[in-house]
Amino acid sequence: MIKKIDRRIRKTEQQLQSGLAQLLLKKNIDKITVRELSDLVDINRGTFYLHYKDIFDLRDQIENEIYEDFCALLNRYASIIMSCNTRPFLIDMFCFIAKNEEMMHVIVSKPGDCSFLNRLQAVYKDKFFEHWLEQYHTEASKEIEYFYSYLLSGCMGLMIHWLNTGMKEPPEQMAKLTEIMILEGISFFESRLVQTSTGISWSA
Repeated sequence: MIKKIDRRIRKTEQQLQSGLAQLLLKKNIDKITVRELSDLVDINRGTFYLHYKDIFDLRDQIENEIYEDFCALLNRYASIIMSCNTRPFLIDMFCFIAKNEEMMHVIVSKPGDCSFLNRLQAVYKDKFFEHWLEQYHTEASKEIEYFYSYLLSGCMGLMIHWLNTGMKEPPEQMAKLTEIMILEGISFFESRLVQTSTGISWSA
């Protein structure tokens, strides 16, 4: 009996979360009302308030769920990442984004708000920064910290750009691209720039 109730609760929450994602494609979150969302998913307002305090609480809970899932994914691959084999993790990360496309749009729809990305960067740093310092036997912690921030910001930006442009490339291709960019940096672009008499074009 309890499991049946839990399934119903989860179904209601998923309807509200999906409805919010749909509305965010049309307007900013501060323009969305509980009545509008409830009407869209055919759930009365009283039911909404059994689950969330307001629209912003719904958005925050979506963010927390995605954050916890990302952390679980990171923990599952921690030892592999430390051995510098990032491809399996990156494939699963892009698959996770694709599977949770609607909810990811909810999170990245906050203009100028980088709190979610900052939380992700913090958990990555907590897990791997000291390992990097030990692996490369360096006391240049400040320089490594700058590089680490640069690396993570780039990966997050790539993830968001892929999401916002319709995820046309498969996760495996994005994982390979991300890994190459991490390992090769600017030389990745230099190797693909072809100077022609009419200007610059990208080689295949």
